[in-house]
Amino acid sequence: MPAMTMREAIRTALAEEMRRDPDVFVIGEDVAVYGGTLQVTAGLWNEFGDERVIDTPLSEVAAAGAAIGAAMMGMRPVLEIMFADFIPLALDQILNNAAKMCYAYDGEMSVPMVLRAPFGAGVRSGMHHCQNLEAWFAHIPGIKVLMPTTPEDAKGLLKAAIRDPDPVIFLEHKLLYGVRGETPEGDYIVPIGKAAVRKEGKDISIVACGAMTPKALDAAKELASSGIDAEVIDLRSIRPLDENAIVGSVRKTGRLLIVHEACQTGGIGGEIAAVVARDALGYLDAPIERVTAPDTPVPFSPTLEDFFIPQTKAIVERAKGMFSPLWKSV
Repeated sequence: MPAMTMREAIRTALAEEMRRDPDVFVIGEDVAVYGGTLQVTAGLWNEFGDERVIDTPLSEVAAAGAAIGAAMMGMRPVLEIMFADFIPLALDQILNNAAKMCYAYDGEMSVPMVLRAPFGAGVRSGMHHCQNLEAWFAHIPGIKVLMPTTPEDAKGLLKAAIRDPDPVIFLEHKLLYGVRGETPEGDYIVPIGKAAVRKEGKDISIVACGAMTPKALDAAKELASSGIDAEVIDLRSIRPLDENAIVGSVRKTGRLLIVHEACQTGGIGGEIAAVVARDALGYLDAPIERVTAPDTPVPFSPTLEDFFIPQTKAIVERAKGMFSPLWKSV
């Protein structure tokens, strides 16, 4: 398998799907000649031209409305929003149109569109360009929410999202665009709603998503030196959530540590904890723990931003604390 970056894997998936299906097109601000704000769509305009790689005015709500309308008429648009922080500008279109059409028309109409957007902290872009809003979107019935962490998954999940009959929000962490990995060639699909076990273990389950997955894997290596065998689960899909993978892992290990970059209150970690409390409470040897960002905006100061983002050290320390004899007396 050829090695490519996650940015290249996403671009490859877009090109392959556009060649496969003439109804697939790309739309968004600066996606054509410029190649996208973070150069993900670079080169697509050269191959597919103005009718299939379309620059929009500086209006997220207009771009989303155009994509939703096209999808309702049978096209398969891939809408790029410059940063996930700007998706709320189009939230009325997404919440009240894209997400509801299948329900409103009793399945006779669908909105097969993908909304792609970079997200996440760590690139010194300040509070308006670095937020983690996946739990917002996952709260909307009718919307699927995906967060790939490897080039292989980015390609396979995006191709699955483009072919899906429902609207999909596809979140790409900015720090992962340059991550390089082996990526299958050809028509490679990753099923939506299936988590990936990145490392098997027997002592504790670490459930992570986005850029926290590599940090969870680094933490697992450090924990191994202390005799703790951690299992690391990469969610990949925020909605639908792979409850079976999470519950099965916790029933095996007896401990659950949830790691996400989003702020703690209302984060997806709370939903994961609720699922485990319902289906695996009797298997727990320690209370469920979370490592998350604090409930503040993302700081612009590099020092404060690094403090804001959950780090490997924090994951290791929280995991070790879950093996304290004090828990067994609770």
